[in-house]
This record gives sequence, C-alpha cells and structure tokens, in this order.
Amino acid sequence: MKVTVRDCLELAPFAEAKVLAAEEHLDNQIKKVSVLETTEPRAAGEYCGGKNQMTLSAFFAGIDDPDTQCSIIKELAGAKTGALVMTRGGEGALSDKVMSAAEKAGLPLIAINEKKNWAMGDMIEEITGNLFFGGKKDFENGLINNTIFHLLNFDKYGDFRQAVRAAALSNDFQLILLSEDFNPVFSVETRHRTTIDEAIRLGRQRDVGRQSSVYTMIDVNGVLTYWGPVTIQGTKYFMFIVDNEDSYTGAEITKLAEIIELAMGMWKYTPERDVKSEMIKALRRGNTGLAHNLRAEADIDEEDMVGVFYGKSMDPESDRIMDQYQKDTGLHIIYTGEDDERSGVVIREKDISPDEAKELSVALFNRLKEKKEVRLFHVTGVEGIPGASDGYRLINETWSFCQNVFPYKRVFTKYDMVLVNNCINIQIQGGYIKKNYDDLLEQFKRGSKERQLLQTLETFVLDAGMNSGMTAKFMDIHANTVQYRLKKINDILGVEITANRVIPGLTVALALQRLERVVR
Repeated sequence: MKVTVRDCLELAPFAEAKVLAAEEHLDNQIKKVSVLETTEPRAAGEYCGGKNQMTLSAFFAGIDDPDTQCSIIKELAGAKTGALVMTRGGEGALSDKVMSAAEKAGLPLIAINEKKNWAMGDMIEEITGNLFFGGKKDFENGLINNTIFHLLNFDKYGDFRQAVRAAALSNDFQLILLSEDFNPVFSVETRHRTTIDEAIRLGRQRDVGRQSSVYTMIDVNGVLTYWGPVTIQGTKYFMFIVDNEDSYTGAEITKLAEIIELAMGMWKYTPERDVKSEMIKALRRGNTGLAHNLRAEADIDEEDMVGVFYGKSMDPESDRIMDQYQKDTGLHIIYTGEDDERSGVVIREKDISPDEAKELSVALFNRLKEKKEVRLFHVTGVEGIPGASDGYRLINETWSFCQNVFPYKRVFTKYDMVLVNNCINIQIQGGYIKKNYDDLLEQFKRGSKERQLLQTLETFVLDAGMNSGMTAKFMDIHANTVQYRLKKINDILGVEITANRVIPGLTVALALQRLERVVR
C-alpha cells in the first residue's frame, strides 16, 4: 500500500494538527519514520532525513535561530524527506521566514496539537503500527489480501508456481528465487527494466548473504528490489522481490515474503535444482557423465568453457571483484562454495575469441591475488567437459602441495601444478628416478656453507623466478651477496644454472626437496 503524508494526517496523533507549509505536497509517499536529533543542518539532512521519510522533532520549534531552522529545512528537503512534523511548539511557534522556506522547498511542515500530549515513542508506534505493520487500514489494500487469495486458492491453481505468478501479476511485483550460490532457480518476471544478472551482482556487493531476516532494499538501476533469506525444506535460498511501481513499504514487502514462504510450505513446493552449481560439483568429483547432462540442462556450450578454478581464503570482496569483472569484460563466472572456498568455471561470450577469453581469465586471477590472503588454482584453456574434469583432477591432486613448493605464490597455473604433480609421482615411485634428482643437490648437503648455498639456489629458482634482486629481498641479504653465492653454485655444479638444459632438472630436484620436508 502506498502511504502518503495525507494518510498519516488521518491517524490519532495528528488529530487537530495544522499543516503550516507545502500543503500541495501532502501526497508525498511515506515509508519510514525518523527523529530529528541535531541542530547541525548538514547532519539533519544526512542522518535524520531521507527519501520517503517522515521526520519527527520535539525541539525544532524551540531552536532560537530562524536561519538555522531554514537551513535544516533546506537540507531535509534536499534529502527528499516526505514531511517534517513538530511534536512540540504548535502553531504560531515559527516565524514567517521559516514557514516560507518550507513552502519554497516543498517540504510539508506540520504542527501537532500539544494538548493531545502524545509522547514521541507512542507517535512512532501509532504511525508504524497502523500503516506498516497490519493496522486496520493496512488490510484495506490489495497487496496482502490479494496475494493470500491467490496463494491459497488450491482449487484454481495446479501448483505454487501458477499461484504466485497470478499474485505477482495482480499486485505488480516480481519474484526471483536464488540458490545459496546465487543462481536463479525460479522467477516470476512481470517487467524487464533491468536484468537478473545485474540485480544479483548488486546483491552480492551488498553482501545480502549475511543479512538477517529483515529484507534489504537495493536500487538496481532505478528498480527497487528487496532481498532476504528463505528456508525451503531445510535448504537455504535467497529471495528478492521487485516492487515495480514503488508502491509498497519495506515492512509490507517483508510481510509479503513471509506469506510467500509459508505458501511454499503449504504447496509442498520444491525448487528446481541449481544445475550450474551441481555441474561444478560433478566436475570436481570427476563425474563427466553427470556433468555433461547438467551442462546441457544449464544451456552452456562446451566450446565456450574457458577454464576451471579453485580458491582458498575467498570472501565477499572476492565475489564482488569477480562480479564486477564479469560486467566489465563479458565473461561469465559460475561458482559454488562454502565459507572461504570457491570452485568455478569461466565461460566466454560468443563475441569473445578463445584466446582473448584466456587472457581475460588470467587477468582476473591476477587481480584477485591483490588480496594477499587469497590462494587461487586455475587451469585455463580446457576443452569441454573432459578438459574441465581433468583440470579439476589436477587441482584436487596438487593444490595442498603447491603451497609447500611455492609458499610465496598466490596464483597457481596448470604449469605450476603439473610440475608439482610430476614431483608427487616421482616421490611416490622413489627408486632410481628419484635418486637421480637427489644426486643433483648432493654436493650442497655436506656442511653449513653448502646448505646456505642450497637455500639461496632454492629461493632463486622456486621463489624469485631466477631474479637475483628478488632473491635478495626474500632472504634479506645484499644483492652482491646473492651474486657471489650464485657464482659459487655455478662453480660447484660446473654449469650455468640458468641454462635451458640445466634449469628444468634443478627445478624438479629443488621442488622434490621441499616436498620431502612436508612428508617428513
């Protein structure tokens, strides 16, 4: 129900109240009630006013400074406040200058009859109770009654979907049900002024997943949406309701959501499964047959799959980075996860070439690594479901060991993981092949000076990307010291360690040594 200042004037606290200014604006909509608690004009507008708010004040008439009063009125009007109500002071307490300022600003200025002796708390309770939380007038509107009529009409409708669709069309709202991974599983769309993807993006940015049962209002390109959690047969979902014409209050939408959730239980409604999340889980398990079926059900083209990834220590800020990146680049990132873990698939739009999509995907992971606690493992450049499944197999087998071999890395590519995977296999097999690699470093295990050289070589190759300056930073020693030690290492090995035919063997040998420490 759309509540106006004029509607409020019919309530008991406003009996014999006087409209002192801007009477032509009494049709301003009211959704909230606030209290003016400052004499600082800017703070009044920022904290005590706001769009569709009725601001109450017990001391405004007593401010002994008309200029300050005019400034407060200007700030409240600038914040699109619906009305300013003086609960004390009464008619005649304000100067013509102040009332003229309210008239000019278009801010209804109302004086309560002090003889009625309404306390501020009682006034707020009366206003919110009657207009927003089920008072007599509330049930004269069509939203709640009409929605209940449709949702409980078991004779007319065959299932919950039909009933809620009829209720939405009749009352001009929309309903989107999302899985816990924010993938749509059911929707009733009656307008198309924005996209579900854009709404989901903003919902994630506002971190609605951590909100309480009170519905959060989010403006999506001028479309008002209200978000909150619902539980269906023991499973958590998110629901957002779109108020097409800005006709309802937040409290009414919350009540509407409660009624819809109750109706789901009465209809024994079960949402469709989240096929995108289920596909990712199937890929991680290596169940390619199920993943194929889910991919088709989700309408994803295998040729558009760019890569797969697994992230540790991810948080809502990481989600916001991914969502914004999708909007900026045109890539689609579907993912699932709990707490601080995310598993996902990157999918390209048809107008993005495979090579460009790979570059964009890698750039995304590099952007995510700016959050120092994040650890990302990705295989980019997969071929359909089999390639995606193989990518996850590689991630599953190596991610925990990768962090031991490369402790300073935050983003791990398939090249890092293939190296670690080979080292794991060599270590498991043992024997002659492992001995060959161990022998490459045997000369550095004889004394403390040699072990110091081995530590420098290990840091130089595995951590610093064969950059002597970075090696010095990692080890907190002078760059000249690093150069001296590298020369000594070359002399001991009898080769140039950065040579193309030398570095592969040394890299595997050093990685095996780090893995050996973990196993022990």
